[in-house]
Amino acid sequence: MTADLRFDPQGDGWTFNKETQTYDLRRASPSRRFTVLTSQGPPNTSVTLAPALSALVVIDMQNFFLHPRCNDHPSGLAAVERTLQDVDKWREIGIKVIWLNWGLTDEDIVSMPAAAQHSFASAVVSPPVDDRQATYGFGSDMGDDRGRLLVACSWNAQLYDPLQDASRPGSDLFCDKNRISGLWNSEMPLAKALPGAGSRTLLFAGVNTDQCILGTLADAYYRGFDCILLENCCATKTPGGQEVTVYNTARGYGFVVDSRSFCDDLVTS
Repeated sequence: MTADLRFDPQGDGWTFNKETQTYDLRRASPSRRFTVLTSQGPPNTSVTLAPALSALVVIDMQNFFLHPRCNDHPSGLAAVERTLQDVDKWREIGIKVIWLNWGLTDEDIVSMPAAAQHSFASAVVSPPVDDRQATYGFGSDMGDDRGRLLVACSWNAQLYDPLQDASRPGSDLFCDKNRISGLWNSEMPLAKALPGAGSRTLLFAGVNTDQCILGTLADAYYRGFDCILLENCCATKTPGGQEVTVYNTARGYGFVVDSRSFCDDLVTS
């Protein structure tokens, strides 16, 4: 029998069975487990997870990015539909659901670095092609009762309406962020929440794949979390952005799976 290959720093690691091509990320957790096939990367590869150590992080599925009053994002809406189909199954499996969104305070806006300000002030630099997408800087009034741009509790910063209805305030976690990445420093709500939730394996969904998802996923990888991208629950409008991010995640940052492997073809024990 082929011995398992171990990636095992101080007891906080994985094993890999060469015969079954399966990575086991459970860290000897005695709780329920589930195994899922990857959809990208080396063929016929599976990953075994422990729900008790896993969390789904849904990023930026907010009105600003998805609602027709603010944006035209067909692929993002398709990712929403798939997420809506699967979120209760993830909860049933035992995975913690975390909603990670832009939610700025006035203090955040005052201290925002120039580079970050520039990325959300497109209308100041050049006339917008679509007025719905005009952004005049963090905290600016978007008009039409949409609220201040990505400020916490404003309408545009709320979860996209169907997801808001599907969220469970009593059990889900809600974390605000003030940068592209929700893990850019240890004081971020997500960084504080993950140890308390016991999470070591993070599954990522949301928008936009090559921006806030990639930023948060990369920082999670740097911090030593297991990273799994749910490719059909992610979307971006950037030409080629989805493909490049999926490719690099499967070959460097972690694993890529199709959510249907969790919800249609899941092997549990």
